Amino acid sequence: MKTLNLVSLVTPFEDELKNTDTPLSEYPRPQLKRDSYICLNGEWDFKIIDIKNSITEFDGKITVPFPPESRISGVEREIKKNEKMVYSKSFGLPDGFLKDRLILHFGAVDQYATVYINNTEIGKNAGGYLPFSFDITDYIVRSGVNTVSVVVSDPLDKNLPYGKQTNKRGGMWYTKVSGIWQTVWLESVTNDYVKNLKITPTLNSVNIKIDSACPQKTIILETPNGDKEYTLTGDSIDIEIENPKHWSPEDPYLYNFSVISGNDTVKSYFALREISIKKSGNTPYICLNGEPYYFHGLLDQGYFSDGIYTPASYEAYKNDILKMKSCGFNMLRKHIKTEPWLFYYYCDKYGMVVFQDFINSGKYSFLIDTALPTVCLRKGITHSASKIRRERFFEMGNGILEYLYNNPSVCYYTIFNEGWGQFSADKCYNYFKNADNTRIYDTTSGWFKAKLSDVESDHIYFKPVKPQKVKNRPLVLSEFGGYSCKIEGHAFNKDKTYGYRFIKEAADFENALVKLYTDEILPAIKHGLNATVLTQVSDVEDETNGLLTYDRQILKVDTNTLNSIAEKLKKAFADRINSANP
Repeated sequence: MKTLNLVSLVTPFEDELKNTDTPLSEYPRPQLKRDSYICLNGEWDFKIIDIKNSITEFDGKITVPFPPESRISGVEREIKKNEKMVYSKSFGLPDGFLKDRLILHFGAVDQYATVYINNTEIGKNAGGYLPFSFDITDYIVRSGVNTVSVVVSDPLDKNLPYGKQTNKRGGMWYTKVSGIWQTVWLESVTNDYVKNLKITPTLNSVNIKIDSACPQKTIILETPNGDKEYTLTGDSIDIEIENPKHWSPEDPYLYNFSVISGNDTVKSYFALREISIKKSGNTPYICLNGEPYYFHGLLDQGYFSDGIYTPASYEAYKNDILKMKSCGFNMLRKHIKTEPWLFYYYCDKYGMVVFQDFINSGKYSFLIDTALPTVCLRKGITHSASKIRRERFFEMGNGILEYLYNNPSVCYYTIFNEGWGQFSADKCYNYFKNADNTRIYDTTSGWFKAKLSDVESDHIYFKPVKPQKVKNRPLVLSEFGGYSCKIEGHAFNKDKTYGYRFIKEAADFENALVKLYTDEILPAIKHGLNATVLTQVSDVEDETNGLLTYDRQILKVDTNTLNSIAEKLKKAFADRINSANP
């Protein structure tokens, strides 16, 4: 068998690892922030054990939170189906840190995790994409050294959400990641602490629900005219905002506030933002803050050449967001993956709308899910789903809705992408829409349409962009383009290249994108197109169809060219709306 010629690509963000023993140490939860934080990232003891043969395959160190398959984890090794990972780290508590309770948090661990404190099991988690935590107060030594251990298996169980991970990477399927891949941290809280906030804005007010055992809470809201204080004895309050400033990509204004609950204080923020569907003339549009808005976006896979699922520094997230904003884009479709809270905070802060995908489970068929629908067959296909897969899918969906509920940048959810694991689509739409009706739902992005969806969502590759207009739904081109341009010295795979049209030179790549937007997207706007998602932000492994290279070192297209495209799209959309409302 021929060995692939794969290249280890270094990103600009790895320098930070040279200057710290605790990578990604920023406070991980910006919307529920308190002055109690110990980051457990960094060096952990790490073993890989062959379960079948009871053989230790690896015994050494790993840098958390980078998955063991990644180079910057220090392990760079595939985790097989019959193997388990054993993480272990000792910690002590500084004097005065411990209040009433001690909470241990995990940002994400893939797929099955069992957690121990001082050799006593305290809990389990199954999933891979959402945070979880345990109260470990009754298991610790208050003065002295404690040990946290995590035993993880990752059989790539397809009853669980797994995204684009595969055991045999290549093409549009990527290296599997396992184990801990987001921050591990401790916080100490009082008995009357704020467990959670639920923030629901309108354009001139905000409702804040506070989950706390304390009967009386105080909110201190920062305003341009000074702090305002509100006291509530229940669990919910409506606050009218004087001279409200609305959140948008053009002006991402955030209101900061604090909540005092007994002896606990947390800091948070909200934005006044509304997403809805209204008609302009006879055409329905997704509206931002009551007005039709053109969402000019990119597919964002969230993969990095240094840490795969987890970048070497949070600066990598800022770089992607701000670089794409500087190119005129106002939206990212977060594709088949969730990210740490800080990614969404940066989107909130810098003004980048997020179209968030749910994460697929179930088996994938290239023939049924990709080949035939790309050509012609897009009706009558659905997949069977076992009881456990259905339950896990709804658990994951509910978890995402809760996880991202307070983020103003998150405006849109995709339930199923291109039929991957698709089942009972209309039932799923009703279920999730009822769970959170403040967002837009794309039930079936690409094909295999459902009766129930807020939008008509098409993927168009290999043929001219002529999305099908539907009378009662906004028209979204949720994937298109995919042109491949491989930059020498910045390509992961020297032997193989994946994309939907192959272009050798960056200048030709730029010209092809200009032509695509000019000849196909602009005319479609005149017929009601509301949002577009170009494939994609960056190259990913074999895929070289990104605007950025996989190592984030090269932007393949001139920023001025991309901004010119954005301005033309904006003008064409405004002209369309004005012509419908003379």
